[in-house]
Amino acid sequence: MTRTEEFQELRPLLFAIAYRILGSVSEAEDAVQEAWLRYDGSATRAESPKAFLSATVTRISIDVLRSARVRREAYVGPWFPEPLLSDPYQDPARSAELADSVSMAALILLERLSPLERAVFVLREVFAFSYREIAAAVERSEAACRQLGVKARRHMDAGLPRFEADRRSRDRLAERFFGALKDGDVDGLRELLAAEVQLVNDGGGKVGSTIPLFGAEKVARVLAVAIPPFARIGAALETHEVNGQPGAIIRDRDGLIVIAWAIDILDGRIQTIRSIANPDKLGHLGPVADALAVIREKKQARRDQRTA
Repeated sequence: MTRTEEFQELRPLLFAIAYRILGSVSEAEDAVQEAWLRYDGSATRAESPKAFLSATVTRISIDVLRSARVRREAYVGPWFPEPLLSDPYQDPARSAELADSVSMAALILLERLSPLERAVFVLREVFAFSYREIAAAVERSEAACRQLGVKARRHMDAGLPRFEADRRSRDRLAERFFGALKDGDVDGLRELLAAEVQLVNDGGGKVGSTIPLFGAEKVARVLAVAIPPFARIGAALETHEVNGQPGAIIRDRDGLIVIAWAIDILDGRIQTIRSIANPDKLGHLGPVADALAVIREKKQARRDQRTA
């Protein structure tokens, strides 16, 4: 097998590692590409391409994350990962576990860890690397990696969200939610929302409010008013799995992406609704709309309907 074939075979795993460490599709893709360049340029043939490339992409991701953390501290409003519609790394035996590890909630919680803790947690808890392999990847002793792993696990256990275990029930509830959303059905929405539901927007200070909304009554009324007018201007809400959980994308009349949504469901109710509206975080999904222009047109459509 050639180096190119070895790399292509491992590419889904490398991206999956990098994305979970970085929370950014674009940065993860860059890290994987840099790992390839180092692998292709190595004078010696690695005994284990998987070990070499996994270690390389991990080290690159740690370095990128250290730089990115400074930018994220200055970020305007809530920071969410770049939405991921499908994880290229497939393991049918662990599909649910892998989906939970890439959820918005899990990746946001990982932000609390140091870059080293995050890398150790991802390699150990998500991809079941041995501590010997992890030590080689992060260039620390096995004992140090075990300590990092214990600390990371403690932090994650304290805040790691639970999700609806029955995925068919989850998907049916999500379908009802998006149906009520399109119809502007306040009562239908309220019935599906947890009492303390949160509606949070990541617009990067460019699109939408940075102030979260809390409570079923308030969130249901805001959604019932805000979403249906999109249809009146030719926009469409498409349901998708986003970061392993139910979600959706809103496109304008030309098919350009306006917003991505991800929702958390537990105990038969929607707990959190996350809206990713920052255009800088949507480009990897396809061409992005001028969201402010779309929102202005939507508001005008609402005013026109009220005065008609």
